[in-house]
Amino acid sequence: MACRNGHYAVAEYLIEKCGADIEQPGSVVFDGETIEGAPPLWCAAAAGHIALVKLLVKSGAKVNSTTKTKSTPLRAACFDGHVAIVKFLVEHGADIEVANRHGHTCLMIACYRGHVTIAKFLLSLKADTNRKSIKGNTALHDCAESGSLEILKALVEHGARLDVDSYGMTPLLTAAATGNTHIVEHLIGMTHLVSRKERIDALELLGATYVDKKRDIIGALEFWKRAMEERYRGEGPVMPKPPPPPAIAAYDYAREICDFEALDELLTDPDEMRMQALVIRERILGPAHPDTSYYIRYRGAVYADAGKFSRCIDLWNHALDIQQSMLERLNPMTQSSLFSFTELFSFMIGEEHTQSSRGRRVPSLQREELMKVFKKAVLEVRLGKQMLDKMPPCERDLTYLNRVLVVTLHLASLLTRETPPAGTIEYTELHKEIYELVKINARGLHGRDVLQLSVNAHQALMGRYPACKFPSDHLTAALLRSGADVTSGDIHGNTALHLAAQSSNNLSLMHLLLEAGAHLDAVNYRRKTLKHLLQARDYAALNPVKYTTLACLAAQVVRRTQPIKNVPKHLRSFVRLH
Repeated sequence: MACRNGHYAVAEYLIEKCGADIEQPGSVVFDGETIEGAPPLWCAAAAGHIALVKLLVKSGAKVNSTTKTKSTPLRAACFDGHVAIVKFLVEHGADIEVANRHGHTCLMIACYRGHVTIAKFLLSLKADTNRKSIKGNTALHDCAESGSLEILKALVEHGARLDVDSYGMTPLLTAAATGNTHIVEHLIGMTHLVSRKERIDALELLGATYVDKKRDIIGALEFWKRAMEERYRGEGPVMPKPPPPPAIAAYDYAREICDFEALDELLTDPDEMRMQALVIRERILGPAHPDTSYYIRYRGAVYADAGKFSRCIDLWNHALDIQQSMLERLNPMTQSSLFSFTELFSFMIGEEHTQSSRGRRVPSLQREELMKVFKKAVLEVRLGKQMLDKMPPCERDLTYLNRVLVVTLHLASLLTRETPPAGTIEYTELHKEIYELVKINARGLHGRDVLQLSVNAHQALMGRYPACKFPSDHLTAALLRSGADVTSGDIHGNTALHLAAQSSNNLSLMHLLLEAGAHLDAVNYRRKTLKHLLQARDYAALNPVKYTTLACLAAQVVRRTQPIKNVPKHLRSFVRLH
């Protein structure tokens, strides 16, 4: 902490008088981010305290020690542009090619942050300009994203190639996707490095970026005109656009424009221009690139803000379909899409038939739209659990699965808010899909299943929307009708009844659980029953005698008087519950 905060005298005293371990790692915070396993030298280098860096190195600190994410002190100094520290560490043996766990080198981070002096210094030391990170990007990609033309020129002079990353993106396309026009113009002028097709793609993608990111319709049109000139009137044979894929309803069946006259007409139809941007981006970047689904979701959000909810839902469904088909299971982007749907639907249900602050009436949410997204959420839970089940237990992180489970339950809560009459097609479809969710038997954090998550008020992600708050009697009832196990416990032995008592004072919810077969006298691993968790008057209000059975009383006596080995095997789980 002394090195992180620049307290030279304290650090010197701790090292020289107290014999402090100069390699002892700890946790420090930079710009709101917690860095785990940071040695003192890393802390001093990252914070820019050169006197402390010199003290530590003089005292024998290892210059190539790393944090938990494999970041070296040199990389930390490169990140924030501490030139003097970078040069000092290199002079004392720091390895410029040590990469962090993502494969990012010191040169890459200097390029990404736009630190010209450091980048040129590393290049003078013959840093590898074409080394790739785990995701395949090079220093040129980082430079194209940050927008430093001076560094880009230096990289090219030192032999940097315009390679593709794991998404098939060149530095030229990266610059176009981020809207760094000056980088694009410089690179397309290097005809010995950039092909005609690459120039066209870059201009078309830059136009899409101008529409969605810069909100500059006129500028976008100019880039698209230049690209069309290059396609049809440039040197060499005509390069028509590839055959169009099937038209997409979410894009209002828009197809890419292929003639100059239609391009000019776009100025009178801004909405069509926005759809052109989405179509062009999906063709050039492909569905796997994060920007493709990001800008589809962005455009949907803009429509929602304008009161065009159906357009938003169509676009978001298209983005979610892309994410579920292209990304790994439980990906944060897929989670975000599902969560956004839940927020949108909760808002629409809460505001139905009311005038918004802008004078627009919020339309009714179609149940079919809600059910469509719920089914996609259940699919994500099923495939996510299958993915985690293939991993060794020590490597499983249930955080993402827990979030998707809770979001799915919020959607289920919205669906069950007005449960269709029993015997109808809608009733059967709803409970069939909830049954599918229950049958997966996915468990989130603390080993909690869907029933245990749904009765726990602390699990809710949507507190500001009453329409889908936890706990919810109608959701619990639907889960119980669909086969949820009311006697199942989490890793602490808490059943749904324990969790309901701990998180809320909802007696009607507890009655539901007891009527479904929850054991009033079930104990968790701390030997607590429902009676221990409720106030005496609330417990009495439940009418405990009604739910006390002879079998439960007998199990309590057996548990107190007999070793479990004396109990017949088929009865042991029942006895242990009491």
